[in-house]
Amino acid sequence: MRQPVRREDGERHGAVAEGGRGTAVVARTPGVLERRIRPADLEAVAEVRHALQELLHRWDGPASAGLRDTAALLVSELVTNALVHTTGGAVFTATVTDRLRVEVRDWAATRPEPRPPTGDGTSGRGLILVRSLADAWGVRPHGLGKSVWFELGGGPA
Repeated sequence: MRQPVRREDGERHGAVAEGGRGTAVVARTPGVLERRIRPADLEAVAEVRHALQELLHRWDGPASAGLRDTAALLVSELVTNALVHTTGGAVFTATVTDRLRVEVRDWAATRPEPRPPTGDGTSGRGLILVRSLADAWGVRPHGLGKSVWFELGGGPA
């Protein structure tokens, strides 16, 4: 039997679906998806992307196939960055209202900056893609760590 997941603030929230390796994808309220991601759990990238696409498929707003594809790409980039460049795991949150807002929180103080791609082409494109494709994006510091976020849909923020 699945139990409600307790958030960091101690509040319980409902609809829990099992994710890979015993982690949980959590829908607190309609239009909100939260996923706690263990350190170095790169399999979670595909799980989060799939869960987001399902959420957007049910969205009554202007979620075209193009928006879903762009959101999936940007989520893959942010979650991968959090897992590759930090050591404490991450929390993914997507909120759908008249637009989509995605946040990936980690516990590293280092602020990510777009940089040129490496010569072998394996890194350096993530934040450039986010900056190019999102309607808005940024980094929000927390007492411990930060959230990297983006918004899509509904035009510029």
